[in-house]
Amino acid sequence: MLQGLYTALVTPFKNDQIDEDAFRHLVDQQFDAGVDGIVPVGTTGESPTLNYDEHHRVIQLAVEQAKGRGIVMAGTGSNSTREAIEFTQAAEKFGASHALVVAPYYNKPPQEGLYQHFRAIAEATSLKIVLYSIPGRCGVEIGAETVLRLAQDCPNIIAIKEAGGQTERVHQMRSMLPEDFAILSGDDSLTLPFMAGGGNGVISVASNLIPAEMAQLVREMLAGDITAARATHFRYYPLFRAFLKLATNPIPIKEAMHLAGKIPSAELRLPLIPLDPEARETLRKALVETGVL
Repeated sequence: MLQGLYTALVTPFKNDQIDEDAFRHLVDQQFDAGVDGIVPVGTTGESPTLNYDEHHRVIQLAVEQAKGRGIVMAGTGSNSTREAIEFTQAAEKFGASHALVVAPYYNKPPQEGLYQHFRAIAEATSLKIVLYSIPGRCGVEIGAETVLRLAQDCPNIIAIKEAGGQTERVHQMRSMLPEDFAILSGDDSLTLPFMAGGGNGVISVASNLIPAEMAQLVREMLAGDITAARATHFRYYPLFRAFLKLATNPIPIKEAMHLAGKIPSAELRLPLIPLDPEARETLRKALVETGVL
């Protein structure tokens, strides 16, 4: 069963181009720190502003640099089923082991449409599929009953990244789904309560910056050491809150990584813009408070 820590990687840019050296270094940092896998070209990787060639290149870089050290879970979702199939098949060709497939956005399909969308993708690949429900961005939630149907009908759909911000969803799905179907938190601040309610890990933004610490938190929860996990959680909670509240992801995490010397630049692509000075100072204080700076 899928469990552990998976980092939703940022995509470093230099003069509006992918900074391949910085990206390779980031992948090494992650595996050296003990993460279980990496997630290139997800939301945190600014996938909406990468063109097709760039999208494919980032996946290739991730697979090449991972060198078999852990899972490469490529973001391959789209609001077009045909396009999502093409992305997923390309990720398989490049050597990814898993695909993270977000719910279709903007067109807001009904639950039957979601079911048919994900089933078509699963049937078009041998990759293991992780569903991604994030209604705040997509405008539609993958219903628990739809997740159950997909788990029953598609053997290679093995997990869901749940980013709706509701712990009750974990309880609901855990009571319905097969025991070996993984539920991964999509929010760093909810890792502890999600795992306490039956979740199996997290696809993390914060682990771009603090991979060893997030790995520690997840392993403490998997070991059932709630006391230690709570201490780790509350130590880094100011960062989790800053990343969530200061601006849209990945604006704050890129700025934090740059301030901490993890990436050469916090450069983003429009329509995302840098933090304003007040927010940047709030973030800097959170980094100092948590011992990152």
